[in-house]
Amino acid sequence: MSINHHPSDALLLDYASGALGETWGLGIATHLALCPECRRTVALMEDIGGGLLDALPPAPVSEGSFDALLARLDDVAPEPAAGTPATAPASAGAPVLPLPLRDYVGSDIDGIRWRQLGMGARQFILPMAQKGVTARLLWIPAGKPVLEHAHGGQELTLVLRGSFSDETGHYARGDLQEADESLSHQPHAAPGEDCICLAITDAPLRFKSLAARMVQPLLRI
Repeated sequence: MSINHHPSDALLLDYASGALGETWGLGIATHLALCPECRRTVALMEDIGGGLLDALPPAPVSEGSFDALLARLDDVAPEPAAGTPATAPASAGAPVLPLPLRDYVGSDIDGIRWRQLGMGARQFILPMAQKGVTARLLWIPAGKPVLEHAHGGQELTLVLRGSFSDETGHYARGDLQEADESLSHQPHAAPGEDCICLAITDAPLRFKSLAARMVQPLLRI
């Protein structure tokens, strides 16, 4: 499996430093499960960060600070670990969903209760604790396009099976696309195999079609 589209260095650095929230972190962790190159990059970033911390002079702490830290940790949802083991390419008998994603879904794709979006497309919205950011699995039939749209905010799209193409290139298993308000596109799933993606957004999409905009609140997309 050859991965040609990776997260930006800024995203990987935020992940390595723990600055990403749960939902964005899940997207990066799932990519890392498929991408040895990015796992090496994150490991290097963590080593550099650890070295910088070791170089800092010790600072005094107040009495009871350790108990306060433990109390704060109880209120924080765990973020997927950067050291997630590699997942084999999707093939006969191999899981489509890498391990970080299966932990959230509770199964592989065969156990998902998909919701129809129309024209053969389906979605499954993941139960996430982080507010204001939505993670969903999208199933696009082979050879079919999604509706043309722009973005109201940030979007990460990670291909898990099949592939799609748009104005920015071709994306196959393990490839991750970063999009923002500047991108307006109409991705097409490649012929031959249905395309399944993990899509993470922090704002509703901006559909060109009036019909799509009318049903958009019902579909939560």
